[in-house]
Amino acid sequence: MSMHRAMHCRLDEDLSQLTHFLRRQGVPHRITEERGRQVIWTRDEVDAEIVRGVYAQGVPESTASQRPSGGGARLRLAWQQMLRLIPVTMAVLLITAVVAVITRLGSELQTIALFTFTPITPTGYIAAVPDMAQWWRLIAPMFLHFGWMHLAFNALWYWELGRRIELRSGAWWLLGLTVLFALVSNTAQWLFGGPAIFGGLSGVLYGLLGYCWLYQLLAPNVHFALPKGVVVMMLGWLVLCLSGVVTLLGFGAIANAAHVGGLVIGCLCGAVAGGLQRRR
Repeated sequence: MSMHRAMHCRLDEDLSQLTHFLRRQGVPHRITEERGRQVIWTRDEVDAEIVRGVYAQGVPESTASQRPSGGGARLRLAWQQMLRLIPVTMAVLLITAVVAVITRLGSELQTIALFTFTPITPTGYIAAVPDMAQWWRLIAPMFLHFGWMHLAFNALWYWELGRRIELRSGAWWLLGLTVLFALVSNTAQWLFGGPAIFGGLSGVLYGLLGYCWLYQLLAPNVHFALPKGVVVMMLGWLVLCLSGVVTLLGFGAIANAAHVGGLVIGCLCGAVAGGLQRRR
């Protein structure tokens, strides 16, 4: 497993108390010597922030005689750091979970009507065109999910891709990309699929995937270095969906236009952002 460089300090600095505290809190780490300095390595950025925070504030003296606290304390520390480091990722996942509950995973029609791209008319049908007075509907479908598999797959991938971008570029950047990709993918689905009930984070996910993919090609960095085969797998899944095989296998109707629209706008944004970063 690759390690994350958390911090470095002088070679003669005593880190024994810090190490003992991190072990008690269940934070995996190791210390190496590099170019005459001590380097503390962790497994991810969340643990790295824990290390830097404890180092900056000082190891709590009251913990010197405490027994190991196991994973519970580390879990609390990890959640605190995640809320601080990736608030948009966490917020989107929380809203998605709440919507899944109140819509009963797409089975509560009255609640679903709050998240459709176009409003429901008094006659009970989906309106043919969006209502700009209800502008929030243009992005709201991304929170709708139909079934546990749909929800779990999209949530896991938003966690994987969203946090990478947020850690690299910040919360506002991820929020802007999420809103933009939702707007484009939802609009594409409405234009090509007509007035209908559709939803899911997958259009946004393909946008985030395209963004990371093109950005990494132009300006490689550790955050967007996706595991080998991820892009191939996701593009392969897109092709299967477009072919109609997935629908024939009983997975339901697929919002193909949303997927393609998200991927296209994501690649464009990734190419622009990656190109600008490369010029710097």
